[in-house]
Amino acid sequence: MKRIILRMKRLRQADHQISSQVRAVLVDSLYASPRSLVIGALTSSAIAAVVAWYSDDHWLIACAIGIGLVGLGRTIDTLSTRGSITVREQERGYRLGALSYSALLGLFGLLTLTRTEDGVLHLLSVTTAIGYAAGIAGRNAGRPLIALSQLCCASLPLALGLLIPLHPLKALMAAVILLFVIAMLDITQQTYAVILRATVASEEKAALAEHHARMARRDDLTGVANRTAFREHFEERLGGLSASGGKLALLWLDLDRFKEVNDSFGHLAGNELLVAVARRLDARFGDSGIVARLGGDEFAVLCHIAQTETAESIGTTILDLVRQPVPFGGHRLRSSASIGAAVAPDDGCDADTLLKNADLALYRAKESGRGRFHLYEPLMDEKIERRRQLDAAMEGALERGEFHLLFQPIYGLAQGGITSCEALLRWNSPEFGPISPGEFIPIAEENGLIVAIGDWVLHQACRTASAWPPEVTVAVNLSPVQLRTPDLTATVVSALRTSGLPPKRLTLEVTETVLLDDVERSLAALTELNRIDVCTTLDDFGTGYSSLSYLTQFPFQTLKIDRSFVVDLEHNPASIAIIQTIVDLAAKLGMRTVVEGVETPAQLDQLRRTRCDAVQGFLLARPMTAEQMAGLFTDRAVGAHDPGQEHPLPGAG
Repeated sequence: MKRIILRMKRLRQADHQISSQVRAVLVDSLYASPRSLVIGALTSSAIAAVVAWYSDDHWLIACAIGIGLVGLGRTIDTLSTRGSITVREQERGYRLGALSYSALLGLFGLLTLTRTEDGVLHLLSVTTAIGYAAGIAGRNAGRPLIALSQLCCASLPLALGLLIPLHPLKALMAAVILLFVIAMLDITQQTYAVILRATVASEEKAALAEHHARMARRDDLTGVANRTAFREHFEERLGGLSASGGKLALLWLDLDRFKEVNDSFGHLAGNELLVAVARRLDARFGDSGIVARLGGDEFAVLCHIAQTETAESIGTTILDLVRQPVPFGGHRLRSSASIGAAVAPDDGCDADTLLKNADLALYRAKESGRGRFHLYEPLMDEKIERRRQLDAAMEGALERGEFHLLFQPIYGLAQGGITSCEALLRWNSPEFGPISPGEFIPIAEENGLIVAIGDWVLHQACRTASAWPPEVTVAVNLSPVQLRTPDLTATVVSALRTSGLPPKRLTLEVTETVLLDDVERSLAALTELNRIDVCTTLDDFGTGYSSLSYLTQFPFQTLKIDRSFVVDLEHNPASIAIIQTIVDLAAKLGMRTVVEGVETPAQLDQLRRTRCDAVQGFLLARPMTAEQMAGLFTDRAVGAHDPGQEHPLPGAG
């Protein structure tokens, strides 16, 4: 008995430790077989009514009525819906009805044994109570305290009723009932243990499956939704848009120059940047919208909005969030984002259309310059589609030999001879024909092919220039992407060594916009190039934001004055004054000046008066192939004339 009591205490402690989900399943098992409960209530009530009627005892009649009423109440409770009450309220209600019913059955048996002498009535009341106790021990084993309480309430009064007469046979029957109770206590506890293990295992399996399903819809690195989950949420919200009204904004963003972070600081730094961006977006939009990583450095944000203008406000917020630096290993990682947005139902009502339109807007944002936001416009389709086609066509174009170089001479005003030639990249696609550099170079910078193409240009230009007269240099434009690559100097050294061209005969041109992006890295790269005796030129001078500051910060040997000042040189005195000021300033700083875009004799005459060092333009020479350049050098016999002898410039009046 002591062991049973100890097990009951442990059982009660364990019962308080089960999870709410497991408890809900076990409580639900109480109502799992309403038919057996209804049949038991009807038969027990009927037998009690028969015994009470035959005994004609007021106590038994009252007790039988109580059994019938409680049985009716339990039947109603079992058949009614319980969705509006909690699990614990369900359990309390069931416990109250079960204990009341079992106690009434036990009391009815005790009264029958003590207030009647009819053996048949004794048999009916005892077997009814014992049968109920045996059945309930199995039926309610999921809640063992309820089952065991009913077992005791229904059986122990019978044992007491059998012991009162002090009759040996009845005492033996009482002992049998007590042993029955003990055996049922053990069986009930064992059954509960089995049920509990099975329920917990099933619950754990379901929880594990749910966890895997949830993780399958989460991005492993950042923890936000992945592409699969995003698509599901997207279509779900689109489906409810017509009923709820309003609009749904899809913002697709791509981190700018993410590859450079990986190349410069390693993939761990890139991962840290992705995680930081995801956390910021999720903290800002996760509660009201959906944030997802679609792959690589691409993210998407989905938000319900009242009007289209709100999408622009959300885009501005995202741009600000991404611009915030991310600390990593003593460095501060910086990035920006290009964002394209489409709004449902204005820009489409299905997921595929909206994703396509947001992607088109994203391409437009990248094309306009990094760190931009653009809403979808129907006119984007044709232009972006061509850009995509060129992007695809460019893949492998270098290996197929579709790129070639042209060279445009630069003439010195003092001697009239060719002092340098600018290498100009051209692409003749078999599918699209000749393509303007202004169209394909931004695409190459975006897809990363510009690095390989730029390396090829350097090697080709140096190889071609090595056959020119020794006083003629070659100028090669550097892309912003090339300037930021850590192995730029090694690439230049390789091109010089392979071609045999002296470093002083190579000039690398960069624009002011390149310097704006990362002053420290640009300065380090240019200084390293000067250290190996390669000359550097600031191209398109005068069109940037802080040109004068660059003259003191960066080690340039030449300034190339932008063609925009030359166009109206004949009619605008201000342009003449600006060019003259730049020439004088450069001379005082020890720099040479080149003016590009010369197309008329009048422009050339004006530039002569400014005393700039060199000029370049269609008036003097159009871009030509390497073979044409070789022929030009042969015709002009550069270097074959006496020093100091002047030569007339082509096209000069």
